[in-house]
Amino acid sequence: MPSIAAVSKIDLPCKTPQSEVKEQARIAFTSRSPHMERLMDVFDNTQIITRNFCKPLSYYTGPSTFEERNGAYLQTSLQFAIEAIGNCLDKAGLGKEAITDLIFVSTTGLATPSLDAMIINAMRLDPHINRLPVFGLGCAGGVSGVAKANTMAQANPDAVVLLVAVELCSLTVLRDDYSTSNFVGSSLFSDGIAACLVLGDNHQSQQKIKYCSSSSKLYYDSLEVMGWDFTNNGFKVLFSKDIPDFIHENVRGDIETFLSKQNLALSDIRNFIFHPGGKKVLEAYQDALAVEGDFLENSRIIMNNYGNMSSVTVLYVLERFLNQGFNDGYGLMMAMGPGFSSEMVLLEMKN
Repeated sequence: MPSIAAVSKIDLPCKTPQSEVKEQARIAFTSRSPHMERLMDVFDNTQIITRNFCKPLSYYTGPSTFEERNGAYLQTSLQFAIEAIGNCLDKAGLGKEAITDLIFVSTTGLATPSLDAMIINAMRLDPHINRLPVFGLGCAGGVSGVAKANTMAQANPDAVVLLVAVELCSLTVLRDDYSTSNFVGSSLFSDGIAACLVLGDNHQSQQKIKYCSSSSKLYYDSLEVMGWDFTNNGFKVLFSKDIPDFIHENVRGDIETFLSKQNLALSDIRNFIFHPGGKKVLEAYQDALAVEGDFLENSRIIMNNYGNMSSVTVLYVLERFLNQGFNDGYGLMMAMGPGFSSEMVLLEMKN
């Protein structure tokens, strides 16, 4: 089975207290749309303490075009992706020449050639690396990226697959959009960059986390639940208040169906590596799964300290499991995203 050799994350230079973001949002939104004052409590109800931002708050209050914001996305993504990759290679004890495959996941900026090509150029990686840029999976992209990395490693036992996920959600917030979705998004979404290395079977390693299986599911007739509208000004966020209800109705059955194919039950899972979409999403998982103990502690801590970083968040959660410790046994990665869809990866974890 392929194994996860290392995960690295970036603490961006402009981590900002949620209380400061709230006050800036009050000025930005209520000055031109006074009725939004009644929504300000949304910031307090997220349980987010600090947000991971790539720019200082003053950047977001000034005027900017989509072209300027996308340019900032490209520059920032490349800079910190290179840093995350270097840290990840160091953790795994590998040189950059070992990389055989590169998967790049993002949904918050546009680039052609894609960012993976820019990374290969900037780092002078092997020009024959197999590249896979992945766009449009939103919050589900991190788990899907791990699944795709392991599929590549299964196909080539000599593979060293580098997964890079970048989401700069703050650069997509539209100053002149007074919709509830944009307002709620401004209270929740943050920026994050992470890298992960997956090794094929021929690498003689003592890795603690091995891949077992994965699952993807697209729910029919739910395209409007989450996503973007692409406007002249940029990315306009769309997400439904019904997402927690969707989780209540589907997640337990989906997990049990997936695990039964591996001759496992929910009670066999010892580590829950879940994307924390928000306070209500975590509560929906807790209610639906009814697992004893604080089984989503690491997900909640990442949300508290970073905010919702879309696809990247689950890799920050995985990195915390690696650093803070995990229980011997099986681990389940899970995230839900546009489509509406779910992604799962089953891991075998051993200290």
